[in-house]
Amino acid sequence: MPRVRVHQHVNPLSPFYRQEPRPIDIESIFADPDRPLLLDLGCARGRFLLRMSEAEPAWNYLGVEIRHPLVDEANRIGAEEGRTNLHYEFCNAMLWLGQLIKDIPDGILQAVTIQFPDPWFKKRHAKRRMVNEEMVETIAEHLAPLGRVFVQTDIETLAGEMFELFRNDSRFTEIETDANPFPVKTERENAVEDKGLPVYRCLFHK
Repeated sequence: MPRVRVHQHVNPLSPFYRQEPRPIDIESIFADPDRPLLLDLGCARGRFLLRMSEAEPAWNYLGVEIRHPLVDEANRIGAEEGRTNLHYEFCNAMLWLGQLIKDIPDGILQAVTIQFPDPWFKKRHAKRRMVNEEMVETIAEHLAPLGRVFVQTDIETLAGEMFELFRNDSRFTEIETDANPFPVKTERENAVEDKGLPVYRCLFHK
C-alpha cells in the first residue's frame, strides 16, 4: 500500500491543533501495560518505534504525532504486524503533552526520544517549535527516576536550544554522547548520516 501523503509542516498554533486530547489509557492500548514505556515525541510515520517494538519487545512504545493521517497509518501497520506493545496517538505535544500522559502510572515512563523535530527556521516561527519549557517540565514530572531522554537533530542552532532547555532543569543530568544509544535509527538519521552530515545528540538522565 502506498504511503499516506501529508503536508511536511503544520502550524501547531492553528485552531485545529489546539484541541485538548483525552488522557491516554495505557490499560486499553497495551496487552501488558506494566512494561516500561518509551515515548517518542514527533514520531512522524512511526517506523522507529515499529522497529524498536520488534528489537526490544519487553517494552511498550507510544508515539505522538501532530499529523493525524500519519497516526492512522502507523496504527494500521502496527496492527497488521500484531504489535500489541505499540500505539500511536494524535496530539499537539507542544501544547498538550501534559494532558495526554497525565494518567500514566508512576514509574512506567522510562525513556523519551525527541528526534529531528521541525526546526521552524524563520525567527517569527520560532514559537512553533515543539520543545519548550512546558514540555521539559512535563517530561521531568512523569519520567521515572533514572529514566532517559534522548534528543537529536541535524540543525545545530536547534540542538543548542533544545539541549539548553533540559540543562536548565536541575532534575536532569547530561550525559555526553556522539552515538544513538538505541539499536534502531530513524529514517531521517540514516539519510543525514548517508550524506556525511553531522547529527547533534544529547542524552539526559533523571
